Amino acid sequence: MVRIGRQRCNTHETICFRGVFRYLPRSFMAKTSWVNRNERKRATVKKYSALRAELKAKKDYSGLAQLPRDASPTRVVNRCQVTGRRRAFIRRFKISRLTFRELASSGLIPGVTKSSW
Repeated sequence: MVRIGRQRCNTHETICFRGVFRYLPRSFMAKTSWVNRNERKRATVKKYSALRAELKAKKDYSGLAQLPRDASPTRVVNRCQVTGRRRAFIRRFKISRLTFRELASSGLIPGVTKSSW
């Protein structure tokens, strides 16, 4: 069983996107180790955010250097919520361009239509 967000899916090929079941090829999926590593980085950034802000206010750069590297928010990568892909990320929808194209072509993203002129 694959669990994404609050939705549950019974097969590995089924992807849940805000309550919509979508079948995507496995070639789009990122390795789960990369996705998990990014989540660990997010947790580290959250853990040290108050301390980083305090050290930056004091301009204590040697103290900042003592923190773990993953405590810096610039090390966190934006990843597609559906596939975990990091390249071609569309911030407004929080998905990659490939997933966006699949979902938009199927009419599963409200307000998005294919333009023609």
